[in-house]
Amino acid sequence: MIDNLTMRRVLGHYPTGVVVIAAMSGGEPHGFTVNSFTSVSLDPPIVSFCAAHTSSTWPHIREAGSFTISLLSVGQAEVCRSFATKGADRFAGVDWSLKGGGHPAITGALAWIDCVLEASHVVGDHELALARVTALTTGEGDSGPLVFHRGSLHRVCADALHAPCRTLQPVS
Repeated sequence: MIDNLTMRRVLGHYPTGVVVIAAMSGGEPHGFTVNSFTSVSLDPPIVSFCAAHTSSTWPHIREAGSFTISLLSVGQAEVCRSFATKGADRFAGVDWSLKGGGHPAITGALAWIDCVLEASHVVGDHELALARVTALTTGEGDSGPLVFHRGSLHRVCADALHAPCRTLQPVS
């Protein structure tokens, strides 16, 4: 049997991007940090992410039926931490606006993706969400993505593959 700590430690070697998924529900903004986000299909455009059963935010987003995904930039480590904190007012002190889909988008993100929930499936201790992309756009900034790797946040060095290799750089 594989214990949770070993699973987390081993899979932590695989770096992932970090996003904030947010929706308006009941007239209030709701959002949370996710690092299990990925593209699933180009035709039709489908993305996916996982939400823990213990999340108090996911039910609001699921109920809304649509949401905006903000791909966080390297300068948004504090935004990531804020949206990962349980019981906090996650939108306090964070610049955001409503995107075309009517849901919160984090200012300064690398990109924004408006989605409609297509399906969700209970898988172990999480719920796997599949969402159809209805609109997407990139930001104007030139910074790189915020990356989660081995339990902490990092930046990716923009060296080409053939250049000398440098490690991921921690983000404070």
